[in-house]
Amino acid sequence: MLALSFTTSAQQTPAPKQTEQVAIFGATAHIGNGEVIENCTIIFTDGKITAIGSDLMAPTIGTMIDAKGKHVYPGIIAPSKSLGLVEVDAVRATDDQDEIGEMIPHIRSIIAYNAESKVVESMRPNGVLLGQVTPQGGTISGTSSIVQFDAWNWEDAAVKTDDGIHLNWPSFFRRGRWWIGEDRGYIPNKEYTGQVGEIEVFFQNSSAYGKSTEKERNLPFEAMQGLFDGSKHLYIHANGEKEMTDAVAAVKKVGVKNVVIVGGYRANKIADFLKENNVPVLVNLTHSLPEYDDDDYDLPYKLPKLLVDAGLLVGLQNEGAANFQTRNLPFYAGQTVGQGLDKETALQLVTGNTAKILGIDDMYGTLEVGKSATLFISEGDALDMRTNQLSKAYIDGRDVSLETHQTELWKRYMGKYEGDGK
Repeated sequence: MLALSFTTSAQQTPAPKQTEQVAIFGATAHIGNGEVIENCTIIFTDGKITAIGSDLMAPTIGTMIDAKGKHVYPGIIAPSKSLGLVEVDAVRATDDQDEIGEMIPHIRSIIAYNAESKVVESMRPNGVLLGQVTPQGGTISGTSSIVQFDAWNWEDAAVKTDDGIHLNWPSFFRRGRWWIGEDRGYIPNKEYTGQVGEIEVFFQNSSAYGKSTEKERNLPFEAMQGLFDGSKHLYIHANGEKEMTDAVAAVKKVGVKNVVIVGGYRANKIADFLKENNVPVLVNLTHSLPEYDDDDYDLPYKLPKLLVDAGLLVGLQNEGAANFQTRNLPFYAGQTVGQGLDKETALQLVTGNTAKILGIDDMYGTLEVGKSATLFISEGDALDMRTNQLSKAYIDGRDVSLETHQTELWKRYMGKYEGDGK
């Protein structure tokens, strides 16, 4: 009885390594770079795509999957989330997203990643197959890593370890503390200059540490060196025009090479500045309300399109929302179609563009020969919650389970109500 109970409540067993060739034929393939191939055949072996096109001869060996009338997409990528670091918000023992300290770039989120998380498992049925495990809190939260969502442990899950450092830039305005007599609205943050100064000094000291030949080892400064040699990205979490311009200018001044804005609520106001500095934006979820009274009522919905039209490299994320809501990423992309984006451009916001921003586009984000066979088959349009119904998903060519604790409950109670109704 105990063994049975454990089996039914545990994470699905990770899929074994691909051992035979797989060919998907007859599908509409959405490549993830804006291209669509009708009546497409996709062949992959040893976890990598070996052939893709509409004029391929169907192979006679391996597994053949008839996908006529269905759609194939690259695996959706979820950036800037603490997936696998928090299981139950109310249970402190399951919350490893925030460490003590303000400037802790040396804290590695990957070693706390829980590959058996039921929250992570629930991403796969919607096609979200990869994510960036991101620490939270403090000024410099720590270092993120990119994982795939079907693994025994963090070592197996890791796609790119220590890909970037996350900086929470202070706000120029803050909410008034009414309980001490301040106005309830937004008021200037009198500590802003001092907070920015502390960040600038930390970055200057980190840069100087890297140039020194004789030094006592300093773990925080050591972790920062990847920002100056280009091996790591700096993810700046900021939303206001002043905050973003101040942040980008400050870190570029000390030699940080790869900068990404996370949030970017007002990024459309400084699009030329961001483009000039080659700064992409991981914009926040579209399913939200305007931040300020004088904003357009539909600004969160149309912001991705405004940024794309301005020529920026744009991806989607949902920082601030509950981790389980990350599975809605394809539907955020679908929302942008209603604001005028081409559907394939919208798909890029959660596939090809995000892969480029995270620096994993050499293997993920698009369906191309030589890249990882991380993809899924949907019965219909994957950006529409009514037709996003997966029949197959593959990560690095492995046929992963689409069963979760939630699908088990759904089947259980559907059985009840489809029965005698008692």
